Amino acid sequence: MGGLGHDTKCGTEQIGTFIVALIAGTACSLSSKLLLSMKSVGITGKEEPFQKPLFQTWGMFLGMCLSLFMHCIYSSMMRARERSKKGYQAVSSETSKPLTMSTYFLLAIPAIFDLAATALCMFGLIYINVSVYQMLRGGAIVFVAILKHFVLGDKLKGYMWFGVLLNVVSIVIVGLVATLSATDDDESGKNPIIGVGLVLAGAFVQSLQYAFEERVMTEDIGAPPLLLIGMEGLWGVIICTFCLYPIVYYLPGDDHGSIEDPFNTMHMFEASPEVQRVFLFYFASIFIYNMFAVLVTFLLNSVWHAILDNFRPITVWFLDLFIYYYISKEYGEEWTPWSWLQLGGLVILLYGTAVYNGSIKINGFDYGESEEDSGGAISIRTPQGMASPNLCKSPLVTRATRRMSRVDDDNNKADDVEIQMRGMRGRTGSN
Repeated sequence: MGGLGHDTKCGTEQIGTFIVALIAGTACSLSSKLLLSMKSVGITGKEEPFQKPLFQTWGMFLGMCLSLFMHCIYSSMMRARERSKKGYQAVSSETSKPLTMSTYFLLAIPAIFDLAATALCMFGLIYINVSVYQMLRGGAIVFVAILKHFVLGDKLKGYMWFGVLLNVVSIVIVGLVATLSATDDDESGKNPIIGVGLVLAGAFVQSLQYAFEERVMTEDIGAPPLLLIGMEGLWGVIICTFCLYPIVYYLPGDDHGSIEDPFNTMHMFEASPEVQRVFLFYFASIFIYNMFAVLVTFLLNSVWHAILDNFRPITVWFLDLFIYYYISKEYGEEWTPWSWLQLGGLVILLYGTAVYNGSIKINGFDYGESEEDSGGAISIRTPQGMASPNLCKSPLVTRATRRMSRVDDDNNKADDVEIQMRGMRGRTGSN
């Protein structure tokens, strides 16, 4: 399996990996909104909406924890591969570099950022359609660009600022669509402005995580990407369970006197097999996405990861419309006259992101040498839904995946050398 060091060719393996990652990422967003739209019997014996954003946040981190299991499997395979070598030591000591206890605790800080950002976005998703939610996630590219320039001291080129401007225009359009398309006879009585504000707040917090990892955690800590994702998931579960849940339980709100009542959540979860099945699907989607998102970065390159990011709003919106018109009008999203304006916002979002990434070059701007060509940290891409963690939002995971790819390239080269040496020894022996 070739990493980033190889020429990127789209064979069957690469295309299949990309498609699975896209399907899993889309499933994360749709199942997340579906859970918020379902109903179950609460502790009072009455049916009520299963609007439990913190429970979904907890489930997301729980799904990330499974990456630890896959990391153990991968590490065992690599150790077995090394033991099978005869007369040659594989170049993989970098992957087995032990982590200090302080590093494990340091990984709790990115988890706190991710927890706060995800919770904000999950609460915001209650108020808006999942297609609007997905497009508003592009707001992080604006915040990251500002932080990179004014906090991290990275001088962005003119074409990047133009891409940021286009993203701002798309966010304004999509936010207006969410507000103007809300009808007065909406039974939920949800104010979409609140949802837009919460999702953008989540995007801002996510950009703070990016800035923190770039400024504080500047060195590659030597951990494989699956270990980083799994540890962030483990810390997220611990902090969410023992810190955030008690806070939202005791703060006054609409969930039986709490912002979110975990006892009512468990009662509703146990009372509805449908909710259990959708949550299991959501949980599995997160796990599968984490696995294949690593592979997209590993097998392909950052351009393809950017394409994966950009396809998410398209597939999410298309399938949400399909659900409404062909499966159930209780779920999904209806096409309205305002949807044409939202479509325009989506086009501007995709174009602006491509301009920012340098995928589309505009005459009159100085491009020079890109960050990626110069070996620097990859530029932030359009973030995916917070229900499914985005590798490119985390410089730590990006660096770890690149390092793993380089080591894999070295091992492949070592295998080729060993095969050649065995062939030479065989020919010598036969002579």
